[in-house]
Amino acid sequence: MRRGVGRWAAVTMAALLAAGTVTGCGGEERPVREVAVELPTAAPVEEPQEAPADVPSEQPPAVEALGGRPSPSASPSGKPRPKPSRTSTAPLARPKPPTETQVPPKPPKPAASGCKPSYRGTQASRAQVKAALADAAARTYWPTSAPDIRIPSTLLKATAWQESGWQSNIYACDTGVGLMQVMPATADWMNQRFGQSYDVDDYRDNTYLGGTYLAWLTKYIGDMYFEADYRLDASLCTAELDSCLLNAVIAAYNFGHGEVARPDEPLVIPNPQYVRNVRALMTECECLSF
Repeated sequence: MRRGVGRWAAVTMAALLAAGTVTGCGGEERPVREVAVELPTAAPVEEPQEAPADVPSEQPPAVEALGGRPSPSASPSGKPRPKPSRTSTAPLARPKPPTETQVPPKPPKPAASGCKPSYRGTQASRAQVKAALADAAARTYWPTSAPDIRIPSTLLKATAWQESGWQSNIYACDTGVGLMQVMPATADWMNQRFGQSYDVDDYRDNTYLGGTYLAWLTKYIGDMYFEADYRLDASLCTAELDSCLLNAVIAAYNFGHGEVARPDEPLVIPNPQYVRNVRALMTECECLSF
């Protein structure tokens, strides 16, 4: 959730870079750092509050709209949402107006070069991290308006590895925190916006915040450019990085939604290096075997 590109994955990706799996970068990207750390982030215009069958009624209405609590077997109430009817999976050349008016804060400026991350508290074990990421991937984040949005487990694992190397107690110079390198300002915005109280310093809540942000980006960008086709499917991507929602969501997690999805302008991928890194990690990361 930040602007910088460097991550713990610099070590893991060295072999991939040498083999040509991950290529150069463009735009404002910074060189990949040896230690992880960095991130930026809305939800639909709130619909009339109806308590979906899959969400406990005692939760605040805003929580019903997004990521109230893990719900692995959730099923939407009311009429089923129609399947995407598009004949093309490519993004719209001219996007629709964003449906969400409350948006996350802009990411902070990059940290000074040479700054070293710090560590606080006890690091969660790989088994604990794996369980937390699996829990976050099993959630239904938009049970009312977009119950078909799912964040692939491989995307969560790869993003966490790229951001922190699965280090739960790492704090970046640009204020990114923990496994998913969530910015405190972004965490505060999500908690306030959706009636949550996740602790950015807790490794489990940190994964929920990261997953929630990925889900928000999926809805926001999916509504603007993909006519509510929320599939984060790598098979829909072509050699062009701006061809699919998956790449756009990955790019926005790192650079911020405003740098990827801009009103009246085509979709743009300002950080191709980061996107290629995460896409490669989704299939080749050692973390997938943990």
